[in-house]
Amino acid sequence: MPASPTPIAQVLHSVIGDGMPLAVQAFDGSVAGPSDALCTVKVLDPRALNYIATAPSDLGLARAYVSGFLDLDGDAYTALMMLAGEHVGSIGWADRVKVLRGLGPRVLRPIPPPPQEVRPGLWWGLRHSLVRDSRAVSHHYDVSNRFYEWLLGPSMAYTCAVFPNPDASLEEAQEEKVDLVCRKLALTSGQRLLDVGCGWGTMVVHAARFYGVKVVGVTLSRQQAEWGQRRIAELGLGDVAQIRHDDYRNVVETGFDAVSSIGLTEHIGARSLPGYVRFLAGKLRPQGRLLNHCITRPVNSKPTRNGGFINRYVFPDGELESVGAIVSAIHDNGLEVRHEENFREHYARTCAAWSANLEEHWDQAVAEVGEGVARVWRLYLAGSRLGFAQRRIELHQVLAVKTDDHGSSGFPLRRLDYSRPSRV
Repeated sequence: MPASPTPIAQVLHSVIGDGMPLAVQAFDGSVAGPSDALCTVKVLDPRALNYIATAPSDLGLARAYVSGFLDLDGDAYTALMMLAGEHVGSIGWADRVKVLRGLGPRVLRPIPPPPQEVRPGLWWGLRHSLVRDSRAVSHHYDVSNRFYEWLLGPSMAYTCAVFPNPDASLEEAQEEKVDLVCRKLALTSGQRLLDVGCGWGTMVVHAARFYGVKVVGVTLSRQQAEWGQRRIAELGLGDVAQIRHDDYRNVVETGFDAVSSIGLTEHIGARSLPGYVRFLAGKLRPQGRLLNHCITRPVNSKPTRNGGFINRYVFPDGELESVGAIVSAIHDNGLEVRHEENFREHYARTCAAWSANLEEHWDQAVAEVGEGVARVWRLYLAGSRLGFAQRRIELHQVLAVKTDDHGSSGFPLRRLDYSRPSRV
């Protein structure tokens, strides 16, 4: 008499849930895990098992979740926190063999990935070429301006907020972030600012409105540019602010008093980093300042994998460097580093606020962009929050200056307190 098949929930729980307040339910009716579990992983379709057993790294669980073959009862962040052990989210081959033995060869049946997954190849162009960067940026940012309005809130700022106090709202923190950048750049009325990777224009508008600066913003996202241009027109700032739908490398003007790069460096790539800094340095006048704000990885962590969830679903061709690499590139390519700080904990709070916005508008978001895309974002935001909280990723601001021919920076001798709330 053939042996009864091993209950699916029991097999999966032994791999991903042992010793944690996590339960597993499966389509065969099996249940495993504590009755008072904080979160329950629900395997709704046999195809989830194919993804988990056959896809590398975190990709299998992500494919199963994005497709709807696997679901969660409970908060996604809490679930990921429990699934963030050494073997889960990066299931090793020993555990895959365990799944195979418990569930049989049916889990090896190949099935296509969800339609939300992309695999950039040469048909996209050479890596970090103008054509391929444009496609990569469009994949992530040209989702829906309405979706981003729900997700980001009125600021439309899609970078780390800086919370001036523990009780500050997301909007207050985003305003503090762009104002902090303005203070670090020492902007004054009549100066010229270049904002590369300007997004929907939050920095462009703030600098123009509150510092009297003439601003050129550049973004590769057509939807971002159109939204930002409308905002500038509504505020009557068209004579001092503009947003171009273009690659920053196509900016021909020079002599800017300051350059801000907020969330662009993640798209540059290690090989292009020196040229990126040299290009921006060439846009500055002597004693002009650069503020580079970007996500980094701890120096002792592994480089970003190109085949994982983030690369295939969120940021194609995205690359994270260590803050040491960023500082070295700035130092070695025409600029003097003057100040640096890490806002890692602030980004964890920012992601938590974005996640709350997404959940508040979940039904609207699904109707706007589809459930698969909404699930990508739910998973991405929860995972990013966890990454910042656990120091798997960081957020650094680096301030630099282009000294003049005599080596003068124009910085005052007194130590500047950039964290103070008042504007300089």
